[in-house]
Amino acid sequence: MKTQDSVAPDYRYLRPLKKPESATFPVYKKLEDLLTQASDHPDRVVAHALATCAGYAYSDAATLAMIMARMGLESNECRLVSQTVDAMFICSHAFLVQSDDGRVVILCYRGTQPMNFINWLTDADVNPETVPVPFADPPVSFAVHGGFYRNVRATRHEVVHALQRALDGRSVRAKGKAMPQRMEALYLTGHSLGGAMAAMMAVMLRTEPAYAPIARKLRAVYTYGQPMIGEPGLAKACDDDEFLGANLIRYVYGSDVVPQLPPTVSGPFAHFGRELHCGPGTTQDAAARTTQQLGNLTGLAIAPVAFISHQLRLFRNLPFQQSLYDHGPQHYISALTPAGVSSEYGDPG
Repeated sequence: MKTQDSVAPDYRYLRPLKKPESATFPVYKKLEDLLTQASDHPDRVVAHALATCAGYAYSDAATLAMIMARMGLESNECRLVSQTVDAMFICSHAFLVQSDDGRVVILCYRGTQPMNFINWLTDADVNPETVPVPFADPPVSFAVHGGFYRNVRATRHEVVHALQRALDGRSVRAKGKAMPQRMEALYLTGHSLGGAMAAMMAVMLRTEPAYAPIARKLRAVYTYGQPMIGEPGLAKACDDDEFLGANLIRYVYGSDVVPQLPPTVSGPFAHFGRELHCGPGTTQDAAARTTQQLGNLTGLAIAPVAFISHQLRLFRNLPFQQSLYDHGPQHYISALTPAGVSSEYGDPG
């Protein structure tokens, strides 16, 4: 198990060399207050902040700490818990970002890295595992995506230990300091594979009795370009859960193909929670929940073609129904940046 710790420096030293006059950091003043006070989800500030966090989880702890300081969690503490076992298709990276007063913790899972072959094998390792989920007593067993489940388990105990430290008023870092306050608000997030891991961790927190003290601090789960994690029976049980049905928020950008996965040849899968579609300048509730729309693996060949077409002016506006180009985390961040709000780079909104 590997860990990386980082403390974000004062945001004033993170400004670009040539800062536009209208650009200011942090993007949101006292973001910890906004995250603590948000009660109705989806919330546009939360959606933007967590999309940015999920996008920069593809970097390291120091970079993510810096970006989240710019967003408004100044002097945050950031910890990366990771485990990689190539032979078992495990490539699990979980970031814990804690506000400097200790009140807010964001648990953010890294998604599928484009050039990481093991990441793609993890996504493809659909062979389901049957897992007892204690929504009721006795627990009911459901089939879940084997690769996603294995990767959440790889770092779960260290992550839960860190969350327990935050709940006790300590830093999420292994040898960190006492914090001014105990954790009051916990958010889970991630893009792509990271979103699937966040959703699965949310189910674990909500259903495992031992995790109940942590689960009581869970405010919402925001995922971006998330694939499905389990069979329709699990999805229904999650939708029936008072928290998961209303507060797991899934964003789908444009024609992003990943929310349509796994393909039907892998077996029946279904989404749960609230789905919103976003694009340039628009965000709206989905008219219908995304389903498994690819009948076989050959359908996936369309998605890379759509990615390449976006690089060629002549084909850029072709109406693809499945696109890898639309899966990029930068699209989710741009689409969910509120009008008039500057970016994480200080660009004016």
